[in-house]
Amino acid sequence: MQIIYYGSYCKIENPKITANKYNKDFGVGFYCTILKEQAVKWAGKYPTKIINLYEYHENKNLKIKEFTVMTEEWLDFIIDCRRGKKHDYDIVIGAMADDQIYNYINSLLDGIITREAFWELAKFRHPTHQIAFCTEEALKTIKFLGIEKV
Repeated sequence: MQIIYYGSYCKIENPKITANKYNKDFGVGFYCTILKEQAVKWAGKYPTKIINLYEYHENKNLKIKEFTVMTEEWLDFIIDCRRGKKHDYDIVIGAMADDQIYNYINSLLDGIITREAFWELAKFRHPTHQIAFCTEEALKTIKFLGIEKV
């Protein structure tokens, strides 16, 4: 069991997987983090700042992809997902390509920087973390605990 967080403007007792107009790092899903400070940042863009707390219980029967470090495979996975390519994982866990990292990815895709330059720039970023619950079965692994106002 692990406590995870979701920064928002409201209480979310029953999370849903919603497609967005922008493609995200790990595709369509409900995104949480183990880093409370990061959830506070996510909530920071709203006038009302709420941190939703959930209890996560891993289900070994689900297809889970975990990137423990930022690697070429992680980078390629994010590039594919950001381009709209689908995957078949229930849950994807790993570092987040925040706005700055994504700018580096765009520069890489546009041929402005090399992969080597990308990695040099990326290594100076602060640690991030995200868990994408990508299927309804994946959402069954989390239980709403409550909220904190920040």
